[in-house]
Amino acid sequence: MSPVRRCSRTACARPAVATLTYVYADSTAVLGPLATYAEPHCYDLCAEHSERLTAPRGWEVVRLAVDPAAARHTADDLEALADAVREAARTPPRQEAPRGADPMEVARRGHLRILRSPEP
Repeated sequence: MSPVRRCSRTACARPAVATLTYVYADSTAVLGPLATYAEPHCYDLCAEHSERLTAPRGWEVVRLAVDPAAARHTADDLEALADAVREAARTPPRQEAPRGADPMEVARRGHLRILRSPEP
């Protein structure tokens, strides 16, 4: 699965840069920056489709500022991730979870936690 979310419009394969949500009670469509997580009742749109968006007659469209550069991952993001992994690798191999900690937590390695699988 690709880490880049795609436009929700049919047959559009461009990367999403904005998220569209509706407030039916107020007859309002809200178009803003790409949401952190894909939500089932929201639509992710590419730059072209977000610019051409229209709403039904009688509806208001609220457009929040969308920064297309913010939607792209940079080399700094990758470097920060690599630094975090290196930092975790430098810690002692396995530390037992302290008493009184989360009962699902089995052990820690740096800032990472090992959790027990929930019982079905």
